[in-house]
Amino acid sequence: MGRKLVLIVIDGLSPSVFEAAVESGSAPALAYLAEHGEYGRAVSTFPSLTPVCLATLATGVGPDVHRIPHLVWYHREERRLVEYGSSFAAMRAAGTRRTIRDAIFEMNQEHLSPRVTTIFEALEDAGLTTAAVNTACYRGRTRYRPSVPGLVPPVYGPKRFFYFGLFESDPTGAPMAVRNRAEGSVDAYAAAVGRWLVTRDGFDFLVYYLPDYDFASHAFGPDETTEALARSDSAVEALMEAAGGRDEFLERYAVILCADHAQTKVERAARLQDAFVGFSLFQVGRPGGELAVVASNRAGMVYRLPGCRTGIRELAERLDADESVETALFREDGDAIARRDGAELRFRQEEGAWLTSGDPAVLDYPDGLARAWSALGNAHAGEVIVSAAPGVEFTDLAGRHHAGGGSHGSLTAGDSTVPMLTIGLDRTPETILDVAPLATGFFGVELPAVREPAVHAA
Repeated sequence: MGRKLVLIVIDGLSPSVFEAAVESGSAPALAYLAEHGEYGRAVSTFPSLTPVCLATLATGVGPDVHRIPHLVWYHREERRLVEYGSSFAAMRAAGTRRTIRDAIFEMNQEHLSPRVTTIFEALEDAGLTTAAVNTACYRGRTRYRPSVPGLVPPVYGPKRFFYFGLFESDPTGAPMAVRNRAEGSVDAYAAAVGRWLVTRDGFDFLVYYLPDYDFASHAFGPDETTEALARSDSAVEALMEAAGGRDEFLERYAVILCADHAQTKVERAARLQDAFVGFSLFQVGRPGGELAVVASNRAGMVYRLPGCRTGIRELAERLDADESVETALFREDGDAIARRDGAELRFRQEEGAWLTSGDPAVLDYPDGLARAWSALGNAHAGEVIVSAAPGVEFTDLAGRHHAGGGSHGSLTAGDSTVPMLTIGLDRTPETILDVAPLATGFFGVELPAVREPAVHAA
């Protein structure tokens, strides 16, 4: 086997922050990679939230196909909320044990569509060895029991698998300390595991996920993250040192480096539920209600429950006057509808082309038509999907928010445009959907294509 491949994902990193750090030299490992690679800006998914984005990076398809819709969503069949960890308080509000099971086990083993093939499954089916460090979307072919007995059922991951110390395919001695995330403890664990893997040349393909930058950007805002990015840079440098140096690293490995989404500054918080005063809303522990209204970060969803007599269009139009909402999406007669500032755009995709009527400025976002269409086609999405106004974050299930810091999730370019750097590959992706097929293609493996029909054709 020739050159191998490393996919580095720095959670929440904005292109402008990456570019400034490279230009100033404040992130020397990233600057070295940029000097030797091809760089561009790429587009994320919508909602631009970590579970949705990581599922797309792992599968090469959008949320309409992989079926991970949000950080928090209403499970129609089970009539309950699924919470992947918007905040520790939201985890408690949803039920800590239930949230842990949803985020770690259910998301990969149940919620992620069984009809899609992950990059780990595709490459290992071809006889290659894959590895993953800390990524939330990890479904593979090897069965693992958790290091904490009974916390979650056994899962299936890649052959080399390291997940926050809870699942570890090999004893590396890497320390894990989630409580010290503000000081970069999770990325430090990744760096220790990464050194172990590179030193042993223990993989053909590695997903190296660094989440601590996103944690810092939420707390301080994307413009106040110099120290956090320096720690991410050190974690990348750790891989190079383990290979014997920077040049030696690039002799052995091709590289894709990107973010899953970016972040923008948020100044105030809003409750999406307040737009639906007068309706009976679903609450944890209280079955029933006319609507389930869920939100986190800068995206939200409205689910019309059995017994609700108000139509989907009317629910969406209620948001026209809500200053916390920029764009509302819903489906009608097989078309997708986007509303913004009272204007409306109707669109649908037919034979690879977009048919539109109305005001095109309504979806004047990066890849707006495709991302909105994909979000609405997710079987687990709400009937109405909401993108927050600039500077606004929706409170989560426990009322928590990042006002004064950074957030993401909306359709806007600031949330949805990511840095994309490649070294040793034949092209640089323009969207994160292109990463998985590019990576499998590097090894001469084709990622199986899956197409599912759009849903919610109200």
